[in-house]
Amino acid sequence: VACFIIAIQPLFVHVIAPMFNKFTSLEEGELRTAIENFADKVNFPVGRIDVMDGSRRSAHSNAYFSGFGKSRRIALFDTLVDQMDDDEIVSIVAHEVGHYKLKHIYYGIILSAIQSGIMFYVMSLFLREEKLFDVFYMEDPSIYAGLVFFSMLYAPISLILGIFFTYISRRNEFAADQYSIETAKMPNSMISSLKKLSKENLSNLTPHWLNVFLNYTHPPVLERIRALKGEKL
Repeated sequence: VACFIIAIQPLFVHVIAPMFNKFTSLEEGELRTAIENFADKVNFPVGRIDVMDGSRRSAHSNAYFSGFGKSRRIALFDTLVDQMDDDEIVSIVAHEVGHYKLKHIYYGIILSAIQSGIMFYVMSLFLREEKLFDVFYMEDPSIYAGLVFFSMLYAPISLILGIFFTYISRRNEFAADQYSIETAKMPNSMISSLKKLSKENLSNLTPHWLNVFLNYTHPPVLERIRALKGEKL
């Protein structure tokens, strides 16, 4: 599973993503020059800068970075290019580059492997535990029943692990935001881009803190803006 998590990165860039979306190279101009200049500034070689036809399915806007080495791709949703100015897009790209520079990508792969390892280990205990089948009045142990029992009883463990992993993810988002304003040096553009993303993606501006604690992989946008302004959370 760990090997698959690593292998899926270049496979996603070259095979899977083009199956569902059309990618066209970002045309020469001020935006491409600005992105390339930023990438050179922070020593982040980029293989491709593409525009993805995200508007074919949704009005949501986003940008992402994928791949390793020479297969690195920065993909910009066409909705993002239409909705934001060049400085705002560069600040978002800087955020995504921040995830790589701060090694969030590698830590994410390691944590995913650990999470999978825990899940498979617990599953192996469930599938071999005869007393578990006795509790459910099953005369003969069954791999299929064991999987059903596992899916039910693993939920509390998954909840606890989820709290930890979502906390790490939210912390990484704050760090990537900080990287963006330290390197791109456009805090106002980063803030305005977050506002536009929140508007276009119909984000909840004031989610309940418990819902954020349990489920949110990204901090609420108002918290991110306060952090960018240097305000105490």
